[in-house]
Amino acid sequence: MNHSANINHDAVLRARVALLGSAKPPVRERVAAYRVLVQVSPLAYLPLLSAALWKYSRYEFAHQPETALALRAESVAAARRMCALEPGWGDLLVTALTNHRELLILMDRQEEVRAVEEELTRLASDER
Repeated sequence: MNHSANINHDAVLRARVALLGSAKPPVRERVAAYRVLVQVSPLAYLPLLSAALWKYSRYEFAHQPETALALRAESVAAARRMCALEPGWGDLLVTALTNHRELLILMDRQEEVRAVEEELTRLASDER
């Protein structure tokens, strides 16, 4: 089956139009658009999605930590995927993991904090 057969071309067009408007759309709309556009242009939109998910978690869900944590985990997943496609994007993953770690600390999820810190340490040693 052709990859393009799985893509909703109307959704892609709507996402592009939403991003091309004269005013910058709210972060919620940017996240929705990037989630669609990642399917057709992952190299172009994964970094944007990762950053927008962090902003969305921070500004729209500051008082809903479980939702914010899920969004930050999605941000990390987008950054990991970008690094798998283009290894030079390690800084994106470090930023996403650091933001994820910040919320885990606030939520007192120590075991998960340790796992993120171990991954950050591995990334730092890989950079050398």
